[in-house]
Amino acid sequence: MLRAAVVALLLANGLFFGWARGWLAPALPPPHSGQREPERLAAQLNPERVVALPAPAASAAISAVRAAAIVCLEAGPLADASIAAAEATVAALKLPEGSVLREAAALPPLWWVYAGRAADATLMKARTEELTRQQISFEAVEAPADLAGGLLLSRHATRAEADAALAAIASKPLRFLRVVGLPAPPAQLWLRVPKADAVQQDKLKTLPADLLAGGFKACARR
Repeated sequence: MLRAAVVALLLANGLFFGWARGWLAPALPPPHSGQREPERLAAQLNPERVVALPAPAASAAISAVRAAAIVCLEAGPLADASIAAAEATVAALKLPEGSVLREAAALPPLWWVYAGRAADATLMKARTEELTRQQISFEAVEAPADLAGGLLLSRHATRAEADAALAAIASKPLRFLRVVGLPAPPAQLWLRVPKADAVQQDKLKTLPADLLAGGFKACARR
């Protein structure tokens, strides 16, 4: 009995060894047969597209992918009175020091070449007809209230630019034109993260939008 048991055990081990090595295939496929060669090679999709890169090229490709994942995000414009609360909200994310910047919002053009309100409709019509005759474009002004009813010819960032534009037009001549300055609006700021990686992007987009003028969005060119 003992001899028979030993012989049976040896036969069972031999069969298992032969099955595991694939000797009994295809009648009895070996274990994990789909994960061995050449089966895995046969299961490849478009293997001709696989290119082995040398180490320098592989490093450059990885760097390019990482750089593509980095974007510029900003929130704003924020009034000067609300910037502190917005910065505290962003600070809670504990982003690396120096990654969040303040940027002053650009002021709109505050100097106009302008034709004021005329004393009556007849005179105003004459002014518009003269501008049209000389092919000078203009638009009606509705705000601010103290300039409403006049005509706007051009907008400029500085008084010098506006004066130069008026001088060019005044050679026509049009004495009813003048340069006017608008009051500067309240100071506004942007919070900008120029190089936000994927993790930082996800964190910034979870912040409450109502404290950040609508939340962080892709930086605009200004």
